[in-house]
Amino acid sequence: MWNYFSGQKVTPHFEVKVVTTIGEPFKCLSGVRIVPDGSIHDVQDTDLIVVSSILDIDKTLRVQSEAIDWLKERYRRGSHIATICTGAFVLAETGLLDGKTATTHWGSARQFQKRYPRIELKAERLITDEGDLFCSGGYNAGIDLSLYLVEKYCGHEVALQSSKSLISDIGRISQAPYAIFQFQKDHRDNQILAVQEWIEHNFDQNFNYDKLARSHGMSRRTFERRFKSTTGETALIYQQRIRVEAAKRLLEDGNRSFDEITYQVGYEDSSSFRKVFFKQTGLRPTEYRKKFQRV
Repeated sequence: MWNYFSGQKVTPHFEVKVVTTIGEPFKCLSGVRIVPDGSIHDVQDTDLIVVSSILDIDKTLRVQSEAIDWLKERYRRGSHIATICTGAFVLAETGLLDGKTATTHWGSARQFQKRYPRIELKAERLITDEGDLFCSGGYNAGIDLSLYLVEKYCGHEVALQSSKSLISDIGRISQAPYAIFQFQKDHRDNQILAVQEWIEHNFDQNFNYDKLARSHGMSRRTFERRFKSTTGETALIYQQRIRVEAAKRLLEDGNRSFDEITYQVGYEDSSSFRKVFFKQTGLRPTEYRKKFQRV
């Protein structure tokens, strides 16, 4: 595209082919019909394989064992492998990511962690790089991944030209600003569920954890242990995440000052809450408002 707009000869750096397990045309969820260039068995040598995102994760992994074995074989022969969004689950099934870092769409992060405990999930990252294995976050992060790989294989200048041609920022590294806190409630501890509900409805209050535990029939120590094991968070972090989500909505919807928002979500010191907000979103409140406020 850069060469085309610049009036130069078009000289692609990659020869790209779309392949599937059997090489037959298929329909995407949107109804768009894709005609592949062939099947995975038509591929002889390739430098890089990019695995697309998948929707029904369990079903895909159940029926795509052939593709998983093929990825392992291609990797042994020297191919690099990259994944877009939930395509990370396919790569994870190969075992190649065990002991390494990965990322995926933030909405699938908890499922990924449960399924692949040997992989160090960096859910806040947009891209992870293990030298020859790459993962990216949500679907649009596929563009970020593409630019990242262009820079890796072709150099910064070509990546910059591609970025300008696509009108897409280069160098984005975090998907934290886009993530929504997921309330972990797919457990069967009714006492902890009751505590979660209470915190969610009273997040703007500063409560006593000893009293909160006793009011739900537990000692402080038992409460802290069970809350952490069922939700993955301490009660304090859980409350902080809820407060940040509330602040994000207020920043998106209106023109309240951050001091007002701080007080509304239960903090007295806007400076300390600003630090909590930045830690969880990767953006300062003013940056978040500029990026997400409704026009």
